[in-house]
Amino acid sequence: MRRFAEIEDLSGLVREALGSGCRVVAVDRLCGGSKKGVYRVRVDGAGVASVVVYSWAETENFWPAAQEVGTADPLAPASGLLAFLVAQRSLNRLGVRVPRLLLADDSRHRYRADVAVVEDVCGGPLEGLFDTDPARAAVALGDLAGMLKVMHRHRSPRYGRVDLLEQGVTAGGASCEALVLERALRDLEEAADRAGRIAAATGALGDRLRELAVRVTPRAEYGLIHSELGPDHVLVDGDGHAVLIDIEGLMYFDVEWEHVFLRLRFGERYAALSQPGLDPQRLDLFMLAMRLSLVAGPLRLLDGDFPDRSSMQSIAEHNTEETLALLP
Repeated sequence: MRRFAEIEDLSGLVREALGSGCRVVAVDRLCGGSKKGVYRVRVDGAGVASVVVYSWAETENFWPAAQEVGTADPLAPASGLLAFLVAQRSLNRLGVRVPRLLLADDSRHRYRADVAVVEDVCGGPLEGLFDTDPARAAVALGDLAGMLKVMHRHRSPRYGRVDLLEQGVTAGGASCEALVLERALRDLEEAADRAGRIAAATGALGDRLRELAVRVTPRAEYGLIHSELGPDHVLVDGDGHAVLIDIEGLMYFDVEWEHVFLRLRFGERYAALSQPGLDPQRLDLFMLAMRLSLVAGPLRLLDGDFPDRSSMQSIAEHNTEETLALLP
């Protein structure tokens, strides 16, 4: 039985962040997270109406335990307070807007897990504004495009997650494309175990992945990418600026990996985020790999007790269609 946070669990933590005069009046667990809990905490007497608390408690993580083995692979699931803090600091240095940090605590004295209290960006996700306020969404989308240019042009001679690189950990794999191929072949194997249509095309899909990987030429520097940037991971603040969230996977990598994900998640609006000079060979390999990941990942999540099962099933089914459509 999973236990989530209640008012009594978070009141002391929030008072520590905002001052003893504040009173917690409500706690709402926000939907959608699979690796950490996200809570909107409403308060009185603090000068703000609410804050957000991130909790990296084990009971907040819906991914199967086998997928959380420590690894230097930058494509492995990213989570944890340290990853968040390093990413937040890195983006702040570049002037990329993220929620303001009010308190971080890994002592387990105030709460039973690593936690962070951050600014509640009250303008809502960019995803919803496309329909409710297109003009405001267009401004925020332009702001996001500017952020991405800054990030993607910030280069490193090494690839890997920023928190691991800061610790001196060298990323595995011979190259970004080699890592992507290796993971795609694993995703193909897992997807084939769970999806009959993928199983029937396993040989053709494996051959296609290897064929696309051979076409990619070596590269010696890498851009800073969010790694999972959809319109649900962009909030809009009161001034109309884009604010990045779910930043724990921040890494130096081939920027084409980011652009493939952006193209999938933003659809027809991707044109505002596109950049010149992308490598078409990498884009081809990464697109097929990403599609396979979006089959295997949701089906893997369904092995557990993730609550929004229909959405995960729909994602897997849609990406099964798209994967097969990429075969020659």
